[in-house]
Amino acid sequence: MNIVLLSGGSGKRLWPLSNDIRSKQFINIFKSKNKTYESMVQRVFGQIKRVDNDAEITIATSKSQVSTLHHQLGDDISICVEPTRRDTFPAIALVAAYLHDVKHVSKNNAIVVCPVDPYVEDEYFGALKVLETLAENGSSNLVLMGIEPTYPSEKYGYIIPEDDSTISKVDSFKEKPNEETAKKYIEQGALWNSGVFAFKLEYLLNKAHELIDFADYEDLYNKYDQLEKISFDYAVVEKESDISVMHFGGEWKDLGTWNTLTESMEENVIGRGILDETNSDVNIINELNIPILAMGLKDVVISASPDGILVSNKERSSQMKPYVEKIKQRVMYAEKSWGKFQVIDVEDKSLTILVSLNANHSMNYHSHEHRQETWTIVSGEGSVLLDGVERKVTEGDVISIETGVKHTLKAITDLKAIEVQMGKNISVKDKKKYQLIKQKGQEDE
Repeated sequence: MNIVLLSGGSGKRLWPLSNDIRSKQFINIFKSKNKTYESMVQRVFGQIKRVDNDAEITIATSKSQVSTLHHQLGDDISICVEPTRRDTFPAIALVAAYLHDVKHVSKNNAIVVCPVDPYVEDEYFGALKVLETLAENGSSNLVLMGIEPTYPSEKYGYIIPEDDSTISKVDSFKEKPNEETAKKYIEQGALWNSGVFAFKLEYLLNKAHELIDFADYEDLYNKYDQLEKISFDYAVVEKESDISVMHFGGEWKDLGTWNTLTESMEENVIGRGILDETNSDVNIINELNIPILAMGLKDVVISASPDGILVSNKERSSQMKPYVEKIKQRVMYAEKSWGKFQVIDVEDKSLTILVSLNANHSMNYHSHEHRQETWTIVSGEGSVLLDGVERKVTEGDVISIETGVKHTLKAITDLKAIEVQMGKNISVKDKKKYQLIKQKGQEDE
């Protein structure tokens, strides 16, 4: 199976665990088979491999998510990077060119495209294999997966099939309706539009060339920021006459808000939290190393991270986006390919960060024009490289880095360090990178 996972968006609806770097698919909130916590993307990736261990998986994503994807899925995953965000049609056109020109996938191969973050069981990915076969056999130019509705939702678009057979031609598409209209659609046999579809690679490449003037993947990548922002549904799906839909009646949830996400949690408390016996339907998700005690609450979610604390009625939590957008602060926590960092103190002329480097990983070799840095090794063993001179470091060592000095920190074992940045205008833009032989896992800080 050749499958493309669409991983986009920024974090607003699951604040404070999600932010501009860590979208909802990266939150470690689900119990895995070995009883540790995993994210949506880890869960989906594992499910695909269980259903089809030979599946070729490519993730289409923005630059800001690449490092987190490497952190959670490893260094060897296939990623097609969008230079900027231009909506789903440009993203899918780019990944189609990437598959053909970079991965050398045959134009006759069928490609399945789906979001990276559905909450589903393994049977869903078995259904994707059927979808792939339908596309490969040429039953239609496009084959969609339609979800059998469980209630008259106002959140999803609807697909109206021509008949009630498992695989049917599509009669029409309907925009997100109000509840009464949704009931009428369901009475007609309508299905939720899940954003899942399959096609032959040649079909999509032809569509891309019809709508965009480009020569190949590299050319499309270079002019990507000039492309029109348009969804795949508007650009392709709703204009295609030869299109089919396959019914899917298994479990499928869009866990896009706290009230829906908490419904799928196996336990009420993740992290340090205590619920007394007077609580009813309360969830605590705590990433901070301080305890949270909840008493006498009903239908409430409490979520805490370095980016903030949320205490909300579960139903009301879905309305928080405009309030979160008013919060202006730097990202306080992020996972990177080499490990993770957490901002622990912000002052006018200093920034203090806890850096956790994974064994055998390192940061980029870089310098700063407007700040000095001091690293204090808290635990582990590694080495520092300062202007080409390397030396070993271990617990208790302190490294001072003057303005303009090229530097990087490498981990031999798992390593933690306190980094103190000092300067008048501390900014993520104050970084000049230099080439080294790339180490395993090396990515942007």
